Amino acid sequence: MQKPMNYPDTYSYEEQLEYLKNASYTISHARPTTANRMGLITNGCFEAARKALLEGRKADEAIMEYTVKANNMRYDKVYKMAQYLVSTFPEHGAVMTQCFGETIVGQMCRVAKEQGKGDIRIFCPETRPYFQGARLTSTVCKDMGMDVTLITDNMPAFVMQNEKIDVFTSAADAICMDGYVVNKVGTFQIAIAAKYQGIPYFVTGAPDHVHPTVDTVKIEMRDPDFTLQAMGVKTAADGVKGYYPAFDITPPHLVSGVVTDTGIYTPYDLPR
Repeated sequence: MQKPMNYPDTYSYEEQLEYLKNASYTISHARPTTANRMGLITNGCFEAARKALLEGRKADEAIMEYTVKANNMRYDKVYKMAQYLVSTFPEHGAVMTQCFGETIVGQMCRVAKEQGKGDIRIFCPETRPYFQGARLTSTVCKDMGMDVTLITDNMPAFVMQNEKIDVFTSAADAICMDGYVVNKVGTFQIAIAAKYQGIPYFVTGAPDHVHPTVDTVKIEMRDPDFTLQAMGVKTAADGVKGYYPAFDITPPHLVSGVVTDTGIYTPYDLPR
């Protein structure tokens, strides 16, 4: 492989490529459930860096430029998803979320205001043991000026019934082509409660062709000690065992629709 002109001598071209290739794999596979989706991002960064090095430019600057461009494209797509999602919200409605859906939470709030639904009430389960719902989802909703209420993870069924929840929504770590939804643990039980009470569940995201069926999904098991404490404060007695699956799987018969940037699809029609 030819070394580009004006290339610094500290590390060879081949050494930098090898380092970046390994970094791409390590980062993308930090969470096995989302390895494919993350690989699209890190591999794109790798290709941008490789091209920059061949042209005698700095790899880190090229990665930054690519990341900003890719992130802007993602926001455009998620904004379209939010438009479809919010169209399912009734005026003056109540919505329950699950976990931190990255850009979709902020875009959902933005579109709600644009569509004259800025007065919807949002209820966020805390999503233990890492509390993403408490620390991230509810904070984003508050910062966007929404009416948001935090609830514990064992309250969704009661809240649905007594606060008249109209829609349950979540993002997804993976949406299998057979309609199964892999998301933050707890999503499955909320979907069950929603189905029982006649509340639609809409999941946002792109169906993942790498997962033609749910059998291809590997559920990540995390440090069980996290379930024995709350934000560093021990809550269980010595000798008590913990159990921490990071995600659970919701079957398609509990999913009202998969919200993408091209429309809302039944979970049984994702190949189209």
